[in-house]
Amino acid sequence: MSPALGIRRFILPLVAAISLGAAHAAPAKDLDDAATAALNKLYAEAPATKALGEKAKAVLVFPEIYKAALLVGGQGGKGAMFKDGKIVGHYNIGGVAVGLEGGAQTYSYAVFLMSDDAVERLKSSKGFEVGVEPNIVVLNAGAGANVSTATTPRDIYAYVFDTQGLMGGVSLQGLKITKLSK
Repeated sequence: MSPALGIRRFILPLVAAISLGAAHAAPAKDLDDAATAALNKLYAEAPATKALGEKAKAVLVFPEIYKAALLVGGQGGKGAMFKDGKIVGHYNIGGVAVGLEGGAQTYSYAVFLMSDDAVERLKSSKGFEVGVEPNIVVLNAGAGANVSTATTPRDIYAYVFDTQGLMGGVSLQGLKITKLSK
């Protein structure tokens, strides 16, 4: 068996498993509870994010995103949107990575939508892609501890936090966020 065929036999089931896992809908209450706990944890570990959250028009929280790769990989998860302290919708996040990358990890992701325009772009379009939107600042929660809207004014701030597992390498990847249908 050629190495390329062996890699395909590993990668295709891996990407399918991640896609199916992301597509399997957790009960809304479980997702809401997990998103609330993840947001509270972020606020406790990076206090600057709490101030950012108070200024945000909405906060989108993905409590657990699964990612796995071996040259080709995938990632996905479900999240909830908070507006005025209440959950107002559920969203899906997913993506594919291609490159010299390998490993598996889970992480949490919070997206602070700072303007009504940013909220409307997410609601009215077929989602948006992180890495394509020109006004998204993506930070590790620890690295972003001192970031504020005064130092880096943008429409959208995204924080990666609570990373577990091991992932290494270099890849081209993108994440797309879309609203879940009811």
